[in-house]
Amino acid sequence: MPLVSQRDFLSGLMFMIVGSSFAWGAVDYEIGQAARMGPGYFPFMLGLILVGLGALVAVNSFRSGPPGGDRIGSIAWRPLVFILGANLLFGALLVGVPSFGLPPFGFIVAIFGLVTLSGYARQGCKLRESIILATILAVGSYVAFVKLLNLQFPVLPWFLAN
Repeated sequence: MPLVSQRDFLSGLMFMIVGSSFAWGAVDYEIGQAARMGPGYFPFMLGLILVGLGALVAVNSFRSGPPGGDRIGSIAWRPLVFILGANLLFGALLVGVPSFGLPPFGFIVAIFGLVTLSGYARQGCKLRESIILATILAVGSYVAFVKLLNLQFPVLPWFLAN
């Protein structure tokens, strides 16, 4: 049986690798049962579901696909670099990096950094669009996480907090 869709096959393989990694990592924690879940229950079950989903996608890649096949193209380096970099920047700005002497800038500044940098993953990014989106996201996230859920993390930069 020939492989019809390279994309589906590799996507299914990626799902299975990530899912099995989650499930394997969760084995070190107490799994528990459905009635009394331990800390490893959710990642273990999520990993198993991801492995099953990946297997279905990979098997389906041999059955159906677009005419002429669905081949993998070149790697989109620009989005890959900017999206990963934006996530690293978010973490660094949120809590700081003491080993580099970077203090915590808080939740609001971290969201602005995340949205602004990840916007450059798209060709023709406009800074004004990113600032508007970051403002909406920062206000919504502040209301949801800080006010409604009462989560405790630095919201403002170190020089403005208390």
